[in-house]
Amino acid sequence: MFGRKITQVVLAVEQSEGVGAQVRRSIGQQEVTYMLNGSFEHEDFCGHKGTINPGDLQWMTAGRGIVHCEMPSSDEPGHGLQLWVNLKSLNKMVAPRYQELQSKTIPKPSRDGVTVAVISGEALGSKVHF
Repeated sequence: MFGRKITQVVLAVEQSEGVGAQVRRSIGQQEVTYMLNGSFEHEDFCGHKGTINPGDLQWMTAGRGIVHCEMPSSDEPGHGLQLWVNLKSLNKMVAPRYQELQSKTIPKPSRDGVTVAVISGEALGSKVHF
């Protein structure tokens, strides 16, 4: 039997305009953020800083713990998607990591009039390796 469990719960939280995700601590998970419009600035206590723009992707592995925030960096309302992935027990205490991928570096294959942004794994013959 497999030792993995998939929880099929989607929590949609809408913040007030301009609030952002103020200082918070994350631990034992990986947060994946994909911006649809607007821009956010990331900063964490490990010294990582960056700006996430439309079509950009942010991978942050909290591991043993990271204190961070994401705040709006433009007047345009920001909309994006964020996935919180629970790390395997074996990986929960890894060192925190942060990586940004700009939209122009993300593969975007098309087929039958549909274009996809490959942000993880493989789709339509395009692979992403981190």
